[in-house]
Amino acid sequence: MAKVTIVGAGQSGLQLGIGLVQAGHEVTVVSNRTPEDIRTGKVMSSQFMFANALDTERELGIECWADTCPETEGVQVAIPHPEIRGEKALAFASRLDRPGKSVDQRVKYPRWMEHFASIGGKLVIHDATIADLERYAAESELVIVAAGKGEIAGLFARDAERSPFDQPMRALALTYVTGMTPRPEYPAVCFNLCPGVGEYFVFPALTTTGPCEIMVLEGVPGGPMDCWADVTTPAQHLARSTWILDTFFPWEAERCRNLELTDANGILAGRFPPAVRKPIGTLPSGRRVLGMADVVVLNDPITGQGANSAAKCAHTYLHAIRARGEGPFDAAWMQQTFDRYWEYAQAVTRWTNALLMPPPEHVLKLLGAASQDPRVAHRFANGFDDPRDYFAWFMDPGKADAYLAQLA
Repeated sequence: MAKVTIVGAGQSGLQLGIGLVQAGHEVTVVSNRTPEDIRTGKVMSSQFMFANALDTERELGIECWADTCPETEGVQVAIPHPEIRGEKALAFASRLDRPGKSVDQRVKYPRWMEHFASIGGKLVIHDATIADLERYAAESELVIVAAGKGEIAGLFARDAERSPFDQPMRALALTYVTGMTPRPEYPAVCFNLCPGVGEYFVFPALTTTGPCEIMVLEGVPGGPMDCWADVTTPAQHLARSTWILDTFFPWEAERCRNLELTDANGILAGRFPPAVRKPIGTLPSGRRVLGMADVVVLNDPITGQGANSAAKCAHTYLHAIRARGEGPFDAAWMQQTFDRYWEYAQAVTRWTNALLMPPPEHVLKLLGAASQDPRVAHRFANGFDDPRDYFAWFMDPGKADAYLAQLA
């Protein structure tokens, strides 16, 4: 069995570490924060997970909130009317084939860290440097980097061919709240798109204080939803969130007249450029490390795929390590392992990048069809669980026309 060191204790690093320990490997996970640091810190993500990603947790027996986390049963889409305030140009909703969930990472990661240690994994609290990676690489058969900034992130060169954007495409904000009026039909990810301005989506979740709703706000840079620079307090953050709804998504604002923050740390604002990076990092000694999940494929959260992709990357890497046998963890194996993940991840990246741009005519036509035909609405909603399906009918104008003709 192999000796493996994983730098980063997030969705991908912890899930992979737990799976490897269960398979009999000697595993160290390095985190720059303790479980208590994470539990009492700021929110990190919206982390909604669809059913296929949750299956990868269930396979390892670590989907620990089945009885406490609210289930989300569908997807709702709305686009404001460009001329009539408060009216929708189109809207539709459809149930998911299987429900999804969002568990605050401040709840999930401490539990997983403690579980990892309890089953025989070694948890090290340390802010890793390049020198540390050299030591890990000398002591371990495989080093996987699942988190890292600065000099560690610089080990993985940007893949320009797969990274069309070199700057942030959205100003991002998260707001964790209670007191939101539930959607009457069934719980859903409510996805609202205002072309040229930004997006707002919201869904049920479980946080440190219990059930909540997570508001995700994405503003086109320089536009009216890019409005967080002067926000300095949690109260201001909540007020700015509700102002956005009142201004651009008033049907959502009606659900939000009695909001309260879940806690003072239940807010986040920032921005980053989406990027795909080369998966193999070479240390000064010449030793190699393998990048994982967001370290090498970082997408904008507009499609809610971050935690899903991290879980699926962990699943892919876990099975590649299990299947390796006595073979070496050399550069060829590392590239092959990443390529296997990229077979899936490229669909997520291309679809996500497409939604960051103004919608082309065929997409508006498809969304209009979804507002009239439940079959189109159902297929669009369930594509979030496996975005590869969009390439059969949604991403290409010719395939879109053929799909609509087939339905007719």
